[in-house]
Amino acid sequence: MALTLTEENFEAEVLNSTEPVLVDFWATWCGPCRMLGPTIDELAEENSGSAKVGKVNIDEHQGLSIKYNITSIPALIVFKDGQPVEQLVGVQSKSKLQDAIDAAK
Repeated sequence: MALTLTEENFEAEVLNSTEPVLVDFWATWCGPCRMLGPTIDELAEENSGSAKVGKVNIDEHQGLSIKYNITSIPALIVFKDGQPVEQLVGVQSKSKLQDAIDAAK
């Protein structure tokens, strides 16, 4: 299951993480985001111990979506050493997302 990321835990879970982190910016009203949800949870399980996978609800945590310039969702950002290293917008294949995580390891 993907981590629930909030403005309160984002620094600890993402920016200070020693592992790469895939962050999914989503909203409950976004159909493509809901389609991507099961894939995000699978990636979280399969990468446990080597990378983190989390989700930010942009309606609940608008500060994070503004900070990372999220204008379209789903938006996925891979962080390494606290810095965004890759950004993908729209529904992505599981293999493409896994490749992005692996590239940051």
